[in-house]
Amino acid sequence: MKTLVITGGTDGMGKELARTYLRRGDTVVIVGRDQDKALPGARFIAADLSLVSENRRVIDEINAACPAVDALVLCARYFRSTRFVTAEGLEATFALEYLSRYLLSHGLTDPGVIINVSGPGVPMGRVHWDDLMLARGYDGVAAQMQAGRANDLLGAAFAAERPSALTRYVLINPGLVSTAFRGEYDAATAAHVESFKRYAAPVAEGVKPLIARVDDPPAAPLSAFMQNEPISLDDPSFSSEAAARLSDITRHLLRSLEG
Repeated sequence: MKTLVITGGTDGMGKELARTYLRRGDTVVIVGRDQDKALPGARFIAADLSLVSENRRVIDEINAACPAVDALVLCARYFRSTRFVTAEGLEATFALEYLSRYLLSHGLTDPGVIINVSGPGVPMGRVHWDDLMLARGYDGVAAQMQAGRANDLLGAAFAAERPSALTRYVLINPGLVSTAFRGEYDAATAAHVESFKRYAAPVAEGVKPLIARVDDPPAAPLSAFMQNEPISLDDPSFSSEAAARLSDITRHLLRSLEG
């Protein structure tokens, strides 16, 4: 019997992953916004994960209810063509797709494996060090790409900062998968998304690399995959210097929200 915590578990790959493990009789905790979309048999925790305060509440609830978590799977994402600032003053994509993953990764008590479904292996995108909240010239694709690069660095920093931890950190790029592509799109971006869907793999196929890593976590503290193919950690995307820099910035940002 396993215990899995899945963010983004009411749609797409997160939902298919939840369905797979519920069928096996495992315990599945889904964190999301719409309880009506949660699968029967799963434990549902309602939360807006773009809010730091909500992440902290969720962490406390899971740690109290689940003394041992076998796998934390981070799938939650939401595309925005127009910049949106949360009630806590943070750009929403950065908050949901990076800060939430940082908080959950560090906050849950020693999960066996963390599966961060992001974008390793994609050469596009960068961290905008001088404008992490993309206040100048926001672009929805740039926001997504920044979140992907930030998650590469999150994995690198997690492994470096906790060398004796039992948790295995896995970054997975599942490739193009025919999910709901949830978000708020302008007309041009929506047209591109519809064209992508014609070439995307079915969700049941796209989720297989995630299942493989949950069932048999890699031995290394950090690993990255493009679908099932390993990605070299020598890639600049996993720079130890950049990872430490982002980790320091993140801790400072989170401390600033405590007051």
